Amino acid sequence: MARTMWDSSVGKKTVMAVSGVVMLLYLVAHVIGNLKIFFGAGEFNHYAHWLRTVGEPFMHYEWTLWLIRIVLVVAVVAHATSAYQLSRRDIRARPSKYVHSKPRASYATRTMRWGGIVLGLFIVWHILDLTTGTVHADGFQEGHPYQNVVDTFSTWYGNVVYIAAMLALGLHIRHGFWSAAQTLGVGSRTRDRSLKVIADVLALLLTAGFIAVPVGVMTGVVS
Repeated sequence: MARTMWDSSVGKKTVMAVSGVVMLLYLVAHVIGNLKIFFGAGEFNHYAHWLRTVGEPFMHYEWTLWLIRIVLVVAVVAHATSAYQLSRRDIRARPSKYVHSKPRASYATRTMRWGGIVLGLFIVWHILDLTTGTVHADGFQEGHPYQNVVDTFSTWYGNVVYIAAMLALGLHIRHGFWSAAQTLGVGSRTRDRSLKVIADVLALLLTAGFIAVPVGVMTGVVS
């Protein structure tokens, strides 16, 4: 039954919707945590340490954090795989161009696929920069996340990469939230307008929240 569900377009869209919701919930929690940087190094570093001790003593040090990471990796892989396969299926179903042009879609809709690729590349860079420190600009300091964040956003390319990715994220959320609602059966003729407003507000708040951090470093509010 699971294989039959996965092989169907409806099944793949459902996987995309559920995995998207999982990632969206993480983003909400993540942006709230990121904004703690405006309360100073002590507060932000304490928050980063707390993430590694959640669930103790029942859970060992960092076990909860690794569990969250595993869930996120599964969600990202499932989301990307189902999106790619749906895209290929759509191309195979209509290999030639339409005779009559389709109505002009929104910018977010037309850039959904490229936005996903941009975000995938950004996730890799973000992990190598602030988790492993592999590509970090100014000497990665283990256990000092506040200073590592300031270092990253003290470079022009760190700001460009991050802000561009967050703008792509906002567009992705704006379209994806509404699409997921339709797939999961939440949407209806009477709710569509409200869902689109929620999608717009959610995308705006998350984008602004994430971009606030590099802007804070650039303006000297965070230093």
